[in-house]
Amino acid sequence: MKQLLIILLTLLGTIHVYGQDLLKGKVVDENYQPIPFVDIFLRGQNNQYRVRSDVEGNYSVNLENGSYRVIYAATGYEKKEVFIAVKKGENVQNVQLFPMRIQDIDEVEISGSKKNPGREIILKVVRRKDSLDFNQYPYSCDVYIKATEKIQRIEEAPKKNRRKKEKEAEDTTSKDNSLEFLRNFNMIEVGLKRNYAPYNKVRELRNAFEQRGSRSNYLYFTTTAKSNFNFFKNTLFLDDLNESPVPSPISTVGILSYKYKLVDVLEVDSVKTFKIEIKARSSATSTLSGFIYVRDGSWMVEKLQLTLSGGNLLMYDYFTIEQDFDISSDTTCVLSQQLMTYGVNHKESIHTCKTSVKYTNYDFGVNFPPKYFGNEVAVTTEKAYERDSSFWKNTRTEPLSPEELEYVRKRDSIYTLRHSKGYLDSIDSIANRITYIDVLLNGVDFINRDKGRQWVLGSLASMVQPVYIAGPRIGEMLWWDKKWENEKRFDSYTHLHYGFLNEDVKGRVSARYLYDPFKTGRIGAMVSHDYGVIRSNDGVTNMILRENFIEKTSLSVYHNYELFNGLMLNVEFNFTERRSVAEGTNFIQEFDEVLNNKPPASFDTYQAFMSKIHLAYTPFQKYMREPHRKVILGSRWPTVYMYWEKGIPSLFGSDVNHDYLLFGLRQSFKISTFGTSSYHIKSGRFLNTKVLREIDYKYHRRSDPIYLTNPLTGYQDLDTSLPTLNWYFESHFIHHFNGALLNKVPFMKRLRVTSVGGGGYLYVPEHSWTHYEMFAGIERVFKLKKQRFRLGLYYVVSDGNQINTRSTFRISMNFLDPEDMTFWY
Repeated sequence: MKQLLIILLTLLGTIHVYGQDLLKGKVVDENYQPIPFVDIFLRGQNNQYRVRSDVEGNYSVNLENGSYRVIYAATGYEKKEVFIAVKKGENVQNVQLFPMRIQDIDEVEISGSKKNPGREIILKVVRRKDSLDFNQYPYSCDVYIKATEKIQRIEEAPKKNRRKKEKEAEDTTSKDNSLEFLRNFNMIEVGLKRNYAPYNKVRELRNAFEQRGSRSNYLYFTTTAKSNFNFFKNTLFLDDLNESPVPSPISTVGILSYKYKLVDVLEVDSVKTFKIEIKARSSATSTLSGFIYVRDGSWMVEKLQLTLSGGNLLMYDYFTIEQDFDISSDTTCVLSQQLMTYGVNHKESIHTCKTSVKYTNYDFGVNFPPKYFGNEVAVTTEKAYERDSSFWKNTRTEPLSPEELEYVRKRDSIYTLRHSKGYLDSIDSIANRITYIDVLLNGVDFINRDKGRQWVLGSLASMVQPVYIAGPRIGEMLWWDKKWENEKRFDSYTHLHYGFLNEDVKGRVSARYLYDPFKTGRIGAMVSHDYGVIRSNDGVTNMILRENFIEKTSLSVYHNYELFNGLMLNVEFNFTERRSVAEGTNFIQEFDEVLNNKPPASFDTYQAFMSKIHLAYTPFQKYMREPHRKVILGSRWPTVYMYWEKGIPSLFGSDVNHDYLLFGLRQSFKISTFGTSSYHIKSGRFLNTKVLREIDYKYHRRSDPIYLTNPLTGYQDLDTSLPTLNWYFESHFIHHFNGALLNKVPFMKRLRVTSVGGGGYLYVPEHSWTHYEMFAGIERVFKLKKQRFRLGLYYVVSDGNQINTRSTFRISMNFLDPEDMTFWY
């Protein structure tokens, strides 16, 4: 199993081979853009030293001192061999690769014995694609975006009638009922100035924004600052749309990834345009199909009509994009408009969406001041939300359809009515009607839209807690929320419950106030009198044991704030009185033998005053600025964090005195078309243990049975909860192949099953404990109403110095976050 440990540590990127020195660098293309997934290896050596560059083109490898011939190879690029002398310490070697020559590509693959006209035409486009790309120049332009969503609602019906129901379902937008029409149509219009500089530097000034209808998670591309559909680049990274990067069909990489066929020749005024059909050559690496229109002679791209494979789409069931280019200059293809059609089908509703984007008034002579581009990629002005109908009528660069005109007319005509106090009160009176289902299952809502207030009373079902540490309990929950137009928010939560076995009342009350939405400035407080646990972060089988429970009364206050872009500070102070439940507490004992329950921990009552400081920094974090809030777009850099916990002695009678320090590093990144990797590394120790209570120990979590523990925070086959006082090393890794492996098997692609692999390593010197494990599995994404979730089945192999080699199976259910389009892990 030593080989297993070596492989795992290599995956985690944590291997340190003593006596070796580091060779690292960056691999870029002809435009000095990073090339992901480059193979780097030594001539005449075995695969021990073979590595791949990451998504940013960076690589590193440990080598002995000496001279080497290092080979750099990537699909679609000429292979390069570099002579490198590795000296003691850190050696840097940056390398530039150039696209393969067209004749070299022909040598790699020739489509049959006959020449393929479609492929020959695209080869001519690829020869001059860099000069055709208008994104090689800085520019500014005006952009108008219109996104619409039509909802077709399907009434509940038996499965045998479902298909018939769907066919007969009437388009709700044609109904005479205005309110029904408005209810099933959503529309967003955006007007902005796009400022761009090579490569991929964007700053967007949004001067008009109108959202008609309800907030919808399905409307896509309401900003140009996120995904960039530039098919003149080798690879498209559409992180908010598709799981895997998309190889462009207009590139040297695409020539090896797609099949091309000339299907039509269009002629207007004696000018010919070729219509080329593209299909995926390999389902594992290609995700596009559709058509490319190329002008004869100049070999300029007039139009693209492309469809993304549904298997890798994060949210949608289908997605197509059409692009039209202005080629009047005969030198560059300037994007003039984009049309995206996409949608999602649910059991109870069908969502059909369309986004139209118009680009006008290009200025290629613009000179941007120094430091104009930065982490702030978009700004929405306050006036953007105050534009009236006359403004939109005069500034739309694309006319509204009759259906859209009717929608806007009806929406605007009742706007004043719908925002009047009387109308809001009437709507609230309908929404606040109490039904039996609400009382029994859903809970009771009371809404006041005029004042932006809402409170929720728990249902009868939520009141009962039949299984609890000291017998069944019954109680009620109350949640209250107030939101202002400037995005500030205040909410509170109260939960009180009564225990029949001990005839006691317990519960908690909490409140928090978001006072600075842009900086995520929030203060909060909580008062609690309830049962607590000694090992709060432990496996399920340990968490439910009686020996793990205590009683505590606590008061805590906290403050969160972003000090500057990417640097978050969380501070908390907590005072708690901790009491043993060993005496005076009655328990249900019928399941003691099954659970192997032991008596509760016995100790004298004591007080603990604690301070906790959490600092996390994500460098170069991109964001969009709204008038009152900040929309985080993420960063290609890892997040580094620090946590310090202080048990403060004597203050308010506190009986603890300890200091704990933790450091960590985490990141997720894509490796070209090979999938998505995530890792998490951390280490910590107690700096002071003068008075350290058991409840304040730090534990390495025991694994859960059957269910997959989050691979980025825990292990799948660690059978012991390990408390640690001294330094330890913990690392986790997971890689989702996103179809890169199993899609090569046509049957597996039809099933939409993908593969995943990963592992973890734990080293605890004070216990002389080493644990390492690897897992591999298959996953598939499903829909449950409007929620996407991923089911998985995994095979785990583990080993260490305290166990023999063993294996087990795990299952998981992982949900998609619709806000940032990512799964939990």
